[in-house]
Amino acid sequence: MSGFASFCRRHCLYLAWVVSIVAVVGSLYLSEVLKYEPCKLCWFQRIFMYPQFILLGIATYRNDKRIIPYVLPLSIIGGSISIYHYAEQKIPALSKVLPCTIGVPCNKDYLNFFGFITIPFMALIAFTLIALLLWTGREKDGNYSLDKNDDNDTENLN
Repeated sequence: MSGFASFCRRHCLYLAWVVSIVAVVGSLYLSEVLKYEPCKLCWFQRIFMYPQFILLGIATYRNDKRIIPYVLPLSIIGGSISIYHYAEQKIPALSKVLPCTIGVPCNKDYLNFFGFITIPFMALIAFTLIALLLWTGREKDGNYSLDKNDDNDTENLN
């Protein structure tokens, strides 16, 4: 295993937590400082990102990889919403399928760097990075106990 892959595997929780911090702080900066009002799909993406910030923070502090099977679906679902949101911004016909009728239209671009980097695209990158880091750091045998030598996990939680 290469040095970089080994590093990512050992520190997957910490790295995923850092990505979630950047995503949460970035979304709060855009909405609270720059006053970009989140659309309906942005709120759904936040619903799947914000808990990861807390869960990954606790798991990182405890070095507890047992959180991976619970957090990974949050990243996959949030990333799926980001893909749809990004497609809605870039393919005008999609905005007519399920139009946003309340608040900001979901196909509105507040940011558009280089013609393709938008807010949903950045969210997709964050969800993808978290999912890849957690997938890399998962235990191959499915055993997520804190102490590999002890079969009784309840003692490890105290």
